[in-house]
Amino acid sequence: MSITASDTTSAEARPPLPPFTRETAIQKVRGAEDGWNTRDPQRVALAYTPQSIWRNRAEFVTGREAIVGFLTRKWARELDYRLIKELWAYTDNRIAVRFAYEWHDDSGNWFRSYGNENWEFDANGLMAHRHACINDLPIHEADRLYHWPLGRRPDDHPGLSDLGL
Repeated sequence: MSITASDTTSAEARPPLPPFTRETAIQKVRGAEDGWNTRDPQRVALAYTPQSIWRNRAEFVTGREAIVGFLTRKWARELDYRLIKELWAYTDNRIAVRFAYEWHDDSGNWFRSYGNENWEFDANGLMAHRHACINDLPIHEADRLYHWPLGRRPDDHPGLSDLGL
């Protein structure tokens, strides 16, 4: 698919921009991981076009305002959220990732959620489409693998493949 102009301005450019190379796709994936690990819905939403279209599990979301609402609800429910993303494949303006994140609910039940995402970017490097499939696996707290302080995953922390996930 060709890269199309978006309803954004160059002031909203989010490098790296398409067309992606392996190196820039990896940078884009790590940037997304870092953003989501802030658990700041307003900040995260700025990585998406104003009319971005999402499918997350069975929920359909359109636009930044709806993204902020979705993420606010998500992180109110998924406590102590820590995420790792890994590049799976890429083309000119599309990236596929696999990911896993750990979190607990308000009753102290821990989960590791596994999934895949397909992303499509506009010419300014903003995500125009996000399709996510996710499965939740209950885990014991002792089986957690993500122990860094809340926020960005440290550079020396193992990734998904290193952890055998």
